[in-house]
Amino acid sequence: CEQLKVTNRKSLAYISKRPGKTQQFNYFAVNDKAGKEKEIKYGDEVLGEKDPDSFYILDVPGFGFAKVPVEQRQAWSDFLAEYIQTRKTLKVIFHLIDGRHGPIDEDSKIMKQIGEMKPAGVKYVIVLTKADKNVKGPSAKNSGKVSKDVLTKVRKAAKANNVGTAPILLTSSQTNLGRDDVWRFMRLAAES
Repeated sequence: CEQLKVTNRKSLAYISKRPGKTQQFNYFAVNDKAGKEKEIKYGDEVLGEKDPDSFYILDVPGFGFAKVPVEQRQAWSDFLAEYIQTRKTLKVIFHLIDGRHGPIDEDSKIMKQIGEMKPAGVKYVIVLTKADKNVKGPSAKNSGKVSKDVLTKVRKAAKANNVGTAPILLTSSQTNLGRDDVWRFMRLAAES
């Protein structure tokens, strides 16, 4: 749940040590009903207007790492496709890819899916995670990086799947590298 690190709320979601543990689509309200976030539980009816600067983060399963049957993976893919095509308030899609290894086959499939069906006006951003794992002893001066090989693989996969102009961000949940960049895209989405 590296994408949830940007919220600065450690208790927002359980984060497993093993990748692929997210088995469902999880929605998180951000900036809505400030001060009441711990009182509101799933399924509660929340009265009143939505705060004007609020938005949702949708955390989807890590398709490439989840140990699930092919049918379940297909159901996720179908739901994601429908969500992308029909969600009127969708403004930005962050595609998280492990920055140590680059895109795997599932990442290329997701890129292709997004390249084929992303509505106009929706921004697609590639986020390379775990950039701190590629440096010895990350510090303030060197908070993370990815290899040229990984960056080349990402650019090549993006171009091949019709998302070649997507911005690529480097992030680290350990050093906070890229957090402000991710927030810039979220802010643009919330303000549009």
